[in-house]
Amino acid sequence: MQTLLREIRDTPLLWMLVFVPIVLVAEAAAPHSHTLLFVLAVLAIVPLAALLSHATEAVAAKTGDAVGGLLNATLGNLTELIIAITALRAGQYMLVKASIAGAIVTNAVFMLGACLLLGGLRYHVQEYNRAGARLSSGLLLMATVALLAPSAVADLEHLPQGGGILNTLSVGISVLLIIAYALGLLFSLGTHKELFASADHGEDKEAHWPIGIAVGTLLAVTVLVALVSEIFVESVQKAAETFGMSPAFVGFIVVSLVGAAAEFAVAFGAARKDRLDMVVSIALGSASQIALFVAPALVLLSYVVGPTPMNLQFWPGAVTMVMIATVTSAFITASGRSAWFVGALMIFIYAVFALTLYVVPPAGRG
Repeated sequence: MQTLLREIRDTPLLWMLVFVPIVLVAEAAAPHSHTLLFVLAVLAIVPLAALLSHATEAVAAKTGDAVGGLLNATLGNLTELIIAITALRAGQYMLVKASIAGAIVTNAVFMLGACLLLGGLRYHVQEYNRAGARLSSGLLLMATVALLAPSAVADLEHLPQGGGILNTLSVGISVLLIIAYALGLLFSLGTHKELFASADHGEDKEAHWPIGIAVGTLLAVTVLVALVSEIFVESVQKAAETFGMSPAFVGFIVVSLVGAAAEFAVAFGAARKDRLDMVVSIALGSASQIALFVAPALVLLSYVVGPTPMNLQFWPGAVTMVMIATVTSAFITASGRSAWFVGALMIFIYAVFALTLYVVPPAGRG
């Protein structure tokens, strides 16, 4: 416990853990104060995501390359997954789909752009491995094309009404994506793991937690994230109306930024240390994990926990934004070099997306 308390004391972001008991007490005392609960839930999820990231890294460091890599790949987006499952149970499919599309765009454009900007302000020109960047962006492009296929054929006139065909197509694509996800793990952790050694192990001199504390923290934080996510989803609709935000904007922007808070902290630190290989791996790797694993898992889980099956049909704006984000990240990372202005341009692209979604919210409920 002293190790955990020392980590909390030395990490300012973890000081926000005080909001976890506050939001739980507030939910019991004032369950109808939706705006207050929404704000407190957001403030509580951020440090929980950071603590979850610390625990995952500690467990991964103790279990070896294969198991550790699998844990990092599976648990890297656990916060977003828990929030999405909670929204899935509540039938808020617009929020779920917005969080999926938003996580891809946020990681591939905003996180990458912010890192290139921060690193470029310290270093005149930064370089990174083009081969690794091409692999990550290619995987993301394949996953994005598969993920958006149902939206491309949804308006065909000869399709029968009722959504049964789209549901079947979505299930088939989900199974294919999970198979591709498993093959990607086999490729990166088994047959060609030497290609990723520098990104995974380079200059890692941090002292990790004991395995018992890490596992206990992982379990406890997962439960707390589930509890806070329940409050978040229950309050998000009313709070969004108060702030003039649509559920799509909340999922696309707020959930994506909050859920990736821990990854942001790691990526920003790596950028300031001129470790762009790690930045590209985190940003594009996390985006591809969302498309390859989280999205298809949510489709399959909707048949178990959702009121009705969920398909992969997104609204047209989301389709456009995800594809633009994927192509932009692939184009930017193809050169192997970067300066601060490149990052600034990517942030402006993300700002255009956010402004468009805020001013012109999509019609319908997903």
